[in-house]
Amino acid sequence: MFTGLVEEIGTVKRVIPRGNEISLGIECSKILEDVAIGDSVNIDGACQTVVKIENKTVWVDTVAETLKKTTFGNFRPGTRVNLERALSASARLGGHFVSGHIDTTGRVTGIKQLQGSHILAVSYDSSFNKNVIPVGSICINGVSLTVAEKLNGGLKVAVIPHTWEMTNLSLLKVNDEVNLEFDLLGKYILNFTENQKEGGLTLEKLKESGFA
Repeated sequence: MFTGLVEEIGTVKRVIPRGNEISLGIECSKILEDVAIGDSVNIDGACQTVVKIENKTVWVDTVAETLKKTTFGNFRPGTRVNLERALSASARLGGHFVSGHIDTTGRVTGIKQLQGSHILAVSYDSSFNKNVIPVGSICINGVSLTVAEKLNGGLKVAVIPHTWEMTNLSLLKVNDEVNLEFDLLGKYILNFTENQKEGGLTLEKLKESGFA
């Protein structure tokens, strides 16, 4: 579990194809202070497992399903990625609950500077509209943000200067692809209410929704 508060921007050093999977080597510094082989790290929003650490570089193995659902297939040496270590039991939850399981990718449709902040517009398949709540949470490239405006097949978020400067959101251009994870609690509630509509509340449906 993560919070969507990026700890540092890492740099992809190597991308090694392994059949329909890849191994990624990412140069970083801060997360190396407390990360071990087997730990989970959030890379641009996707939860990955550290399989090797050497020369200030963490290595992860990315499977075909992750490549299919995320922007990882676009990674090249030099790509800058957002990094966050897994949430510890004693840590303060400053963002929102982020699972690291990407729902879909979106496309940047607009970037507008508004005084010190930036308004970022992102489009996605309209089938995900039901997952978006105005003033609710959204995770874009691993960054916890608040939905400023819900659109038909898209949304807008306001990014404060600190977040803009400390994440790779500042490197985005119009038409760039981004990883999206919709609010975890909202998805549970949506699944729960849809199950109720389909035929009432049962123990099995509570279990499916994660409530039992």
